Amino acid sequence: MARQYILQRAPAAAGIHIDYAAELNEQQLAAVTASPGPLLVIAGAGSGKTRTLTYRVAYLLENGVDPRNILLLTFTNKASRQMLDRVANLLPVDASGLWGGTFHSIGNRMLRRHGTVLGYSSSFTILDREDQKDLIDTVVSGAGINPKEIRFPKGDVLADIFSFTVNTERTIEELLAEKFPYFLPLIEQIKDVHARYERKKKATNSMDFDDLLEKTLRMLKEHGEVAAFYRRQFQFILVDEYQDTNKIQADFIDTLAAEHRNVMVVGDDAQSIYSWRGANFKNILAFPERYPDAQIFKIELNYRSVPEILAVANAAIAPNVQQFRKQLSATRDTKELKPAIVALRDGGEQAQFVAQRILELRDEGIELDEIAILYRAHYHAVELQLELSRRGIPYQITSGVRFFEQAHIKDVAAFIRFVANSRDEVAFKRMVKLLPGIGNKSADTLWRAWEASLHANGEVTNWSERLVPMPVGARSKKSWEQLAYTLDEIAPRGAANPPSEMIISIVAAIYDDYAKANFSNYDLRREDLNQLAAFARQFKDAHEFLSQLALISNVDAEAAPNQNAETEAVNLSSVHQAKGLEYHTVFVIWLTDGMFPSARSLEAPEAIEEERRLFYVAITRARDELYLTYPQMRFNAGYGDMFQRPSRFLKEIPTQLLEDWQVGRG
Repeated sequence: MARQYILQRAPAAAGIHIDYAAELNEQQLAAVTASPGPLLVIAGAGSGKTRTLTYRVAYLLENGVDPRNILLLTFTNKASRQMLDRVANLLPVDASGLWGGTFHSIGNRMLRRHGTVLGYSSSFTILDREDQKDLIDTVVSGAGINPKEIRFPKGDVLADIFSFTVNTERTIEELLAEKFPYFLPLIEQIKDVHARYERKKKATNSMDFDDLLEKTLRMLKEHGEVAAFYRRQFQFILVDEYQDTNKIQADFIDTLAAEHRNVMVVGDDAQSIYSWRGANFKNILAFPERYPDAQIFKIELNYRSVPEILAVANAAIAPNVQQFRKQLSATRDTKELKPAIVALRDGGEQAQFVAQRILELRDEGIELDEIAILYRAHYHAVELQLELSRRGIPYQITSGVRFFEQAHIKDVAAFIRFVANSRDEVAFKRMVKLLPGIGNKSADTLWRAWEASLHANGEVTNWSERLVPMPVGARSKKSWEQLAYTLDEIAPRGAANPPSEMIISIVAAIYDDYAKANFSNYDLRREDLNQLAAFARQFKDAHEFLSQLALISNVDAEAAPNQNAETEAVNLSSVHQAKGLEYHTVFVIWLTDGMFPSARSLEAPEAIEEERRLFYVAITRARDELYLTYPQMRFNAGYGDMFQRPSRFLKEIPTQLLEDWQVGRG
């Protein structure tokens, strides 16, 4: 029997001492100096979460823990570097042996060392997204599937499907039933492609991004000697943003901490908003169940917002049943300016109000980049982008793509461009390449045939009469005829219907199927197209509509800040993308039921609670001023003008916490 020899911790370095009581508030201090064991730190918005984690690392080092025995897991490598840099500033010790980084980067290091037990050499290749898509396309072709003949999911969509199954530890059947029901008839082919893809990666000594987690966890669970090695090495595990972890990440942490159980997880259950990409809210909620001896610390002192905003935030999150109850309190003095609730007639008037108020704030000395407009979905900002452009207010969109520049918007607009100008070669080719079996070469051939038809027969009065006889391949014939009949529908006898009606017809007849096969976020793109139809309703003529689109693009380009210059710009962002950021003034727009909360969430209690957490995140981005706006009318492509109910989240806030603004016209 082997003799056990225990290495004692090194004594703290002489002369090094941090006055933790002076540097931290009482709540932070309790978490930082807690005894070893499982620790759950619920850190509210703006409460100094990063500071708490940083000082915990310093506290461990100062108390003799070897840096090599600490594992710091974050969601970005930048966050890890910043924390370790701060530790280095606090303590003049060499902490280079400490492992810090994202789950994927840590998995990569482990697999480089021990991946041979799974049959991989240490020189395995990591496939980036483009590599992954190309390999999947190769596998699809090898399986005898021609995506151009059937609406089989493209490589990008399959990559998302495979990734989601890994990160949620669910089957392909379960995922398709919930998120991609229109692919269920293809389930056996998709499963076959997945199996072939896995074999292909193994044969080529390659891993995709998700393998860095999945293979690492499998290695730890199936090879006890490897698990024992890392459990000995990582005596203290610290995890940032724990509320955003998915199932496989939580399993990874629990597997490493199975023996010593020295794991500190830090997060805010009230900011768990990423279930749509696989994050599991139950990880943080059930932590005390998995670790019954866990110490729980709440950090509720907020350094960001004025008391009036925090009062609204606390009221907004209070109705959630599944949560760790907490009450944010402010360190800042009262501003005696309550958050405003503003009812507007429609989306256009909402945009006018926000733009005018932004100009007033600028006149008051607030820099434009200290102002944010937050929304639930990208399409909510359409009228706003137009209004800001008209008024010459520079703005930047965190997603990087302006509404009318998105591919799916341009795709549908190409149909309208073509019926408005049958000599538009760019529109023709963009339109026909959406059909199965038609690529660049076929599009060139078809354009030459179309040009010849125009020369021989003049302007078009019957689209199908001209298009159906054209030379298309057998596999494209059915969709080509569908295109011809759709053009007949939207421009009978050559005269285009109103733009809004055309958009609805194009999407229903052709683009809906294309989007399902090509985009994993099909539902979001469909919402964008519904909004495009609503926007187009103000135009009766296709030429007027298309002219406006072109002018918008030009005005947008002029209003966009020069990325190489230090130009101030208002921030337009979805709430999801604004998490972790803060601004002097925040406008939260389209606060109506069906918009925020989203229509998809209204029937599911868990989904409504996540939407409420999203609302809470939006509120807590504001430091000084907050405006909550809701239009009372909205155009729906299927039903026309519809009255909008104010968001149920607004009704849950006591009226005395808000100032009601009545908007009139001067």
